[in-house]
Amino acid sequence: MPPTTAPSPSPRPADHPAVESGRVGVLLVNLGTPDGTDYWSMRRYLKEFLSDRRVIEVPRAIWWVILNGIILTTRPARKGRDYATIWNRERNEGPLKTITRAQAERLAERLDRDDDRLVVDWAMRYGNPSIAERLDALLARGCERILVVPLYPQYAAATTATVADAAFDALKTMRRQPAVRIAPPWHDDPTYVSAIATSLANDLAALDWEPEVIVASFHGIPESYFEKGDPYFCHCAKTMRLLREATGYDETRLRMTFQSRFGKAEWLRPYTDETIAALARSGVRRLVAITPGFAADCLETIEEIGHENAEIFRAAGGEKFHRVACLNDGPLGLDVIETVVRRELGGWI
Repeated sequence: MPPTTAPSPSPRPADHPAVESGRVGVLLVNLGTPDGTDYWSMRRYLKEFLSDRRVIEVPRAIWWVILNGIILTTRPARKGRDYATIWNRERNEGPLKTITRAQAERLAERLDRDDDRLVVDWAMRYGNPSIAERLDALLARGCERILVVPLYPQYAAATTATVADAAFDALKTMRRQPAVRIAPPWHDDPTYVSAIATSLANDLAALDWEPEVIVASFHGIPESYFEKGDPYFCHCAKTMRLLREATGYDETRLRMTFQSRFGKAEWLRPYTDETIAALARSGVRRLVAITPGFAADCLETIEEIGHENAEIFRAAGGEKFHRVACLNDGPLGLDVIETVVRRELGGWI
């Protein structure tokens, strides 16, 4: 008996309402950025971010008093001044938004070569555009399957998981839900490790001096989160092991540190600022910093590492400091994102 062929979908009835269908969506998601550098824009952003129970695990009653009585009255103005130093004034937005948009646009150009059913979009976990808004937009364009890609190479509950939380919260409100996948982290992906190593090598080749030490600074998390089972530290450590293998640098030359600690609790060590100051005091005069845990440059890389920690290094006796930019929307960065997206779209395209 000859094999049968699956029947083609029958045409819709003539009176069927117009509806888009048959597409596959890809949603790139990064942390977020305020809508402006003024007090109220910063306050809205910080309130949304610091109200997330995965970000801050302090008991709610205690944290409500701290957040509303202290942090949201004092921190917005200070952080607004920091954001103002890196603000994209042409677009009136933070650099993280500019770069994430460009990543989505350039990824779409790459993917469209192979399958015109794919729709690529982007969102911010905190601030605008929101995950819920962009999921609705993908549905309106006929995306029945959506891959959500948290742009964090290393998994943490306060980053990757909270993106999934927001996506699932949006799904709860939908009558007709799309099939959704959450892309896993890529801390040990060969394309990613190679891209970081190549980016570092390219910057070092362009310098007219050679660093004595290279500091790889990852965003920190409270030590208690790690003790509760968060794999973030392990992911960072594995990235570092693979990066040392790829570059040939040992633990003395290429050091892992953690930045952006907040509050009085103990966070993952060693701290970036303390390490950089100690290196300068020990006689290190030339230092390079990389931030392999960030897919796009933002306040924490441009201002905190490139400005604040550079000053800490010089104040402690250091002389030459260079920050290697994140992979961003350049060819190396797009190679990484494309690798992850194509792998996780398996069976859908």
